[in-house]
Amino acid sequence: MVHGLEVEYYQDIDFVYLDIDDPRTNEFKSLLGYAYQPHLFLLDGQGNIIQQWIGPVSESELRTAFDGLG
Repeated sequence: MVHGLEVEYYQDIDFVYLDIDDPRTNEFKSLLGYAYQPHLFLLDGQGNIIQQWIGPVSESELRTAFDGLG
C-alpha cells in the first residue's frame, strides 16, 4: 500500500525506507524514536516530525496527511 502511494505522490514526497535489521540505520532510528515495525514518520523538509503512526495505518489516513501538506 505504501509503495502505491509512493508512485502517486513521488513528485511531492520523498519516501525513505529503513531496514529494521540494518545496524547502519540505528542512529537515524534512535534520533526519530523508532519503536517497532511498522512505524511510519512524516517529516518536513528540515527533518522535523510532522506526524507518525505506530502499527497498522490505513491508506485513507495516510492520504489525508499527505494531502494536508500542500
